[in-house]
Amino acid sequence: MNHKISRRDLFTKGAKRTAAAGIAAVALPQAVKGATGSELATLLDLRKCIGCEACVYACKDSNAKKYPEPVKPFPVMHPVKRVKVEDWSENRDETTRLTPYTWLYIQRVKVYYNGKEQELNIPRRCMHCENPPCANLCPWGSAHKQSNGITVIDTELCFGGAKCKDVCPWKIPQRQTGVGIYLKFAPSLGGNGVMYKCDRCYDKIAQGEIPACITECPEGVQKIGPREDIIREAKAIALSEGVYLYGLEENGGTNTIYISPVPFDVIDRALEKGDGKPHIQPVADSMASADLLSKAMVIAPLAGIAAAAGKNFRMLKKIFSPEKENNE
Repeated sequence: MNHKISRRDLFTKGAKRTAAAGIAAVALPQAVKGATGSELATLLDLRKCIGCEACVYACKDSNAKKYPEPVKPFPVMHPVKRVKVEDWSENRDETTRLTPYTWLYIQRVKVYYNGKEQELNIPRRCMHCENPPCANLCPWGSAHKQSNGITVIDTELCFGGAKCKDVCPWKIPQRQTGVGIYLKFAPSLGGNGVMYKCDRCYDKIAQGEIPACITECPEGVQKIGPREDIIREAKAIALSEGVYLYGLEENGGTNTIYISPVPFDVIDRALEKGDGKPHIQPVADSMASADLLSKAMVIAPLAGIAAAAGKNFRMLKKIFSPEKENNE
């Protein structure tokens, strides 16, 4: 624990100095401010990442207000153990995997390539797919893609059924038990919580600001901009410098593009993978599947109805509980 804190303090201070000196002066491109219709993408250069975790703690600090505050004791599911309890509220400082309180973490890997050993640090979070199955197949309409390319889970509408995690090729979303709308409507029958993941600081972007993980990075690992510009730059770097790209075609294309000096299949073989620790393998376009397309067509109208009902519930809650809403 002390190691984590000291490393955070050391590098976050350095990152803030870097931000004050340069990055803070860079405004978010006008083309991607708010919901203008232009998609936003990020380019992450793994050659630059030193694994300091400044981005991890910047994400935590910036999004702390969005984190779940569960009600305990948790409702008992019927039948018992139908949906297991997932509780990270007592382990909020975990930074070795994705959790409802850690939307970005650093995957560390040691590989042997071209006769030499290399260590790589990989910032991992939601890939923000071009055609996200989590948004297309959420039965409650709580996951949705904004016109600027950011995929967001509306935590006030989410029942925690984890469909988004099931259909995500990287199993990114994570559930926290004891929060969400299911406590009001079906505490024993719902999904036992709410799903959480990176939302690319959509609230900052709506104000023309840059996501916290980018501004606090002391090494300039990430770059943000219109998707077509990011892709053009990534391809140019790959052509001129002989590096490898990930995210251009995965799951039909994503708004997260990685640059690596080592092929991604080599990286994936060396990765520690598991729940909250995503792979980095090639991924086919899941929404090109006839089965998923048909499911999406069936779910879409039902999700629209569910989302509308949820929004009406939220409006009523604000009307009848104005003091609580104003304090949140």
